[in-house]
Amino acid sequence: MDKQRIMETQERTVLGRQFRTQAEYEAALKDAAYIESIKRRYDLSSVAGRASLLKDLREDKYRFRTILGRDFLEETEEICAADKKAVVAGNNQKTKGVTGKKKNGNTGNLKYSVTGRSKTAGNKKRGTRLEDYDEQMQKSILQELRNRERRRKLLVSACMCIAAGCFIYLGIYYYQVKRLDDYANKQQMLKGMEPVAEVTPETVVIHYDDQEIIVPEILDEYKMLYSLNQKLIGWIKIDDTYIDYPVLQTSNNEYYMDHNFDQEQDKNGSIFLDMDCTILPRSTNLILYGHHMRSGRMFGQLNKYSSEEFYEDHRYIQFDTIYERGTYEVMYVFRSKIYEESEIVFKYYQFINANSETEFNSYMREMAAMSLYDTGVTAEYGDELLTLSTCDYYTDYGRFVVVAKRVK
Repeated sequence: MDKQRIMETQERTVLGRQFRTQAEYEAALKDAAYIESIKRRYDLSSVAGRASLLKDLREDKYRFRTILGRDFLEETEEICAADKKAVVAGNNQKTKGVTGKKKNGNTGNLKYSVTGRSKTAGNKKRGTRLEDYDEQMQKSILQELRNRERRRKLLVSACMCIAAGCFIYLGIYYYQVKRLDDYANKQQMLKGMEPVAEVTPETVVIHYDDQEIIVPEILDEYKMLYSLNQKLIGWIKIDDTYIDYPVLQTSNNEYYMDHNFDQEQDKNGSIFLDMDCTILPRSTNLILYGHHMRSGRMFGQLNKYSSEEFYEDHRYIQFDTIYERGTYEVMYVFRSKIYEESEIVFKYYQFINANSETEFNSYMREMAAMSLYDTGVTAEYGDELLTLSTCDYYTDYGRFVVVAKRVK
């Protein structure tokens, strides 16, 4: 039975193409005859005649029933391509006779080989086409192409969603940064303005101290800000950075981590003084905290002091309390972390008051040993210190710390 099918298939071969059904075979015979009649209409012995044939075939002047029409077009394209190469090489002499000369054989006599190609077109291998497969394989190929197209569309959609998300995130990010900058500029403008109501020492209440203390008058430039928020205790400024903010203090170290000067919820928080520090009477060491924001705001640029070159140009920090101005010179710059209560190790955030000269000197030695570089600046018992602390991501619960002493 198989042998019989093979013989039937061989009998249904036209111009090197095999056809499965009798109907296809008969259509192919008609196309073969049609192709012969078309070739007789052109002077195929000339380059111009072959070019004219190719032009008409490309413009679909002739319609074919089977794949023989495509083979005829491709063969003609190859012959015309060879003509162009001959012209480029300088061989533009028109060939004479029906069998015009060509480098690889006969270009004028358009005859198909067994593979459906003209021998004159050379031995170039014909590419595989969908029609070369059986019906089941064609369906599988088309399904795979549809699946690939579906995956491509899903990938494009996902990329577009990610891109849109990124643009939205950047938009929100820059909006928040601008909002924070505008808010900081507003506070800086309020600094130095006359308060609406008079602020006198009698109206000042120190919420963390029950002692009777002679309270000095609040500096004029901070009266307006103090009238708006009586948690204000000072102002911190470092040249050439964003650090130029009011400093606040309350009875815990959590509130101003996510609230701004106006007591509004704000993930940027505020710069605040440790709850155990006092400015009246003054603690040995005032510890200020602020978030390390990626935008560089708050204490986000404090780690610039990790560069000794930056330190050389920014030795001094301006920190005013609401009662007096102060300038501090940087002594130590180091990295540390928040330790477990049970760990026996130097914890800079617990150094607020030194009860003796020995204790003070011990603290100085600990910080000097941790410092990233030697500034040559030292402090003596009785000096007033300022410590700036922010998060540092070199380790879990890491901190970046700058310690300075008051020089005026």
